[in-house]
Amino acid sequence: MSFDPVAIRRDFPIFERKIRDGKRLVYLDSGATSQKPQVVIDAELDFYRLHNAAAHRGAHQLAEEATDIYEGAREAVARFIGAEVDEVVFTKGATESLNLVAYAMGNAPLGSRFHLEKGDVIVVTEMEHHANLIPWQQLAARTGATLKWFEVTPEGRLDLSSINSIIDEHVKVVALTHQSNVLGTIVPLTEIVNRAHSVGAVVVLDACQSVPHMKVDVKALDIDFLAFSGHKILGPTGVGIFWGKSELLAELPPFLTGGSMIESVTMESATWAPAPRKFEAGVPNMAQAAGLGAAIKYIESIGIDEIHRHEISLTGYLLEKLNEVPRLKVIGPMDTVDRGAAVSFTFGDIHPHDLGQYLDSQGIAVRTGHHCAWPLNRKMGVQSTTRASLYLYNTFEDCDDLIAGIHGAAKYFGA
Repeated sequence: MSFDPVAIRRDFPIFERKIRDGKRLVYLDSGATSQKPQVVIDAELDFYRLHNAAAHRGAHQLAEEATDIYEGAREAVARFIGAEVDEVVFTKGATESLNLVAYAMGNAPLGSRFHLEKGDVIVVTEMEHHANLIPWQQLAARTGATLKWFEVTPEGRLDLSSINSIIDEHVKVVALTHQSNVLGTIVPLTEIVNRAHSVGAVVVLDACQSVPHMKVDVKALDIDFLAFSGHKILGPTGVGIFWGKSELLAELPPFLTGGSMIESVTMESATWAPAPRKFEAGVPNMAQAAGLGAAIKYIESIGIDEIHRHEISLTGYLLEKLNEVPRLKVIGPMDTVDRGAAVSFTFGDIHPHDLGQYLDSQGIAVRTGHHCAWPLNRKMGVQSTTRASLYLYNTFEDCDDLIAGIHGAAKYFGA
């Protein structure tokens, strides 16, 4: 069966509505958050309606059902990313997942591979979303470690020409995005991971912009930790994933403490349960996990490779059309090689916020601003951009409507 985004759109109730005086919704902001299919909405609703109880707490039927649903979602995530089930930790979002690993490393005792001190180095990139930059800045400040980074070329690619000097024997952590949320650039992981492991460093991957859009296999990538958001992969808000290799999770200290994450407790001390429970203190986000599990099953029913091919086709088409618009400049790679479906651009002297408001008046939803990546914007010589981000429910008609909206804005602003 061929990929049919028009049929897929019918699974998403939000596309039935009209906005801005009866206009069709052209949603081009999936990089910020994706829309939700009915099966995801139903899964979360049905949890509260039929199965609401505290997972892993209680021997009654509702508690058993809640636990089965929660753990079934964990199994779905593990299958989707090629992980072992006990390596998958539920958090409230990718930001918490990245803070989890950074904070836990800051609590690692002397002698642990995760212990950082003066003389140690953390490596990031200029592409990072603030969620994968600020936690490492803070960890460096707390421990005395030094923060270093890979720079970005004018074309929007990582400059790996100095990889051996940047990732040297002092590096303990390399934390980087898999795909830039601003540029769409997909990072060449193999060379970075191999170099990091050769000096004994662990690799933390921010996969928020990759896991929803292309096949990500944690074992094949040979990374050490990974984070992604539920709400960007058709799932609910309030749930994210932290994944780590089992042997590393066993050594990593907990992030939050309290109920469910303990093995035994006395008035003087406590010992921790094994992962994933060690990192899931408190009553879990069960309904959100149910929604995420449903989202992943929905994506699997369509095929992540099919979704990726569709997005690449749309991205190539959109880049070609944008390149034909006078005074419009795409910020980032101009082809679809190692590139995802987030396309940022500037348009003459029209401020991105003004362009975004005009497009919104036409029913077109895009993102404007610095996209939580101030250092990258500065490096690319822009204060802010307009970003269109595509997903499985977008069509060529959506791309054409965006182009028409841009031309309309030029007339409206006299540009």
